[in-house]
Amino acid sequence: MNITIVGTGYVGLVTGTTLAELGNSVYCVDIDENKVEGMKQGIVPIYEPNLEEMFLRNIQSERLFFTTNLKEALDKSEVIYLALPTPPGEDGSADLSYVLKVANDIGEMMTEYKVIVNKSTVPVGTADRVRETISAKTDISFDVVSNPEFLREGFAVEDSMNPARVVVGASSDKAKDIMAQIYQPFTNTGIPIIFMDEKSSELTKYASNSFLAVKITFMNEIANYCEKVGADVDKVRLGMGSDDRIGHRFLFPGIGYGGSCFPKDVKALIKSGKDDGFNFQILEATENVNTSQKVILVSEIEKYFGGNLEGKKIAMWGLAFKANTDDIREASSLDNIKLLLEKGAEIVAYDLIAEENVRKLLGEKISYANTMYDALDGADALFIATEWPEFKNPNFEMMARKMNGKAIFDGRNMFPLEIPEQNGFFYKSIGRKTVLQESGQK
Repeated sequence: MNITIVGTGYVGLVTGTTLAELGNSVYCVDIDENKVEGMKQGIVPIYEPNLEEMFLRNIQSERLFFTTNLKEALDKSEVIYLALPTPPGEDGSADLSYVLKVANDIGEMMTEYKVIVNKSTVPVGTADRVRETISAKTDISFDVVSNPEFLREGFAVEDSMNPARVVVGASSDKAKDIMAQIYQPFTNTGIPIIFMDEKSSELTKYASNSFLAVKITFMNEIANYCEKVGADVDKVRLGMGSDDRIGHRFLFPGIGYGGSCFPKDVKALIKSGKDDGFNFQILEATENVNTSQKVILVSEIEKYFGGNLEGKKIAMWGLAFKANTDDIREASSLDNIKLLLEKGAEIVAYDLIAEENVRKLLGEKISYANTMYDALDGADALFIATEWPEFKNPNFEMMARKMNGKAIFDGRNMFPLEIPEQNGFFYKSIGRKTVLQESGQK
């Protein structure tokens, strides 16, 4: 089948590459000429494990194409996926201007029946708005479908090729048949395709992400309570997760959630609820708790240094909002950097994957190290903000030689407590007892 993907951001590029891998001819459209030219040359504009190999394979197989010409791609395709940004406004509402602009353009350009697929995360009722926008520009028949994505950054290729389910919101039997044909390679292997109405499909995405945000935040609250009463959150989460009604995933405590999805989708669902006279109390609480959780270790760092961080050198391992991505949107590292700088600390950060994006945002407000150990030179403390695998088993002897103070503030619970304890480090993590230095604090 011939398919157009409008938008080559994270969702659009992964979706387009996946659909090409499934044997379709895919035309990816973007207004950024430099980006399109780079992709034609085989340059992947985002970091995502295993994406480049699949991307290059499908370019070479002449199934994946890139253009800035929407009309050209539209004329070649039966199905048009909208994978456009829906950034949050100041009030938390999703900005649909990009989606509706392209819908308007499609209405002006289309010359035959098309299926328009909303892949972007959008509020309930967006399919109706897209339908109305296109209808205002053409009398040609078309269908609008909701087909939300459920990709995890860092695992997007795995998730796109082996989804837990495919959700399709469609009122038209013709559109359902076309979508079933596109996803037949999945259904042939037992992956379910769940058909429903468009509004239910749109809400499914928001409900899923918001529930996971609630789950993470609940576990962070439990972790904070563990510290109050002397319990160990690692043992609590294992006990909880062994209940198959709960499961082990998203029970890891830390310094809050971030990224492009959870914060935006929680805000948007809260705002959508208010617009309809409904108050999502649990989501409002989740948002408030997460805001505090992101910087919960700063007060612990202040306490360790007697309330004064002026001139203290803090090494930071990790800048991305999670491992295996270069995405820094709503990253907890940024909240902590801002607060630590305000309190007079100096930051030396290491994250080779996300560094470029942070440089664009912060410039030289902080320093950047070439290796994780270089960041520790003369550091008074280490702050771990991202759970990159390379941080899991460091050389503690080298760390001790390089650092001025043997103090670790771990926002991702990277180490068993006995490891820093055996190496004589002060070690503060989330929801577990604080490990004190053998020789006392410096």
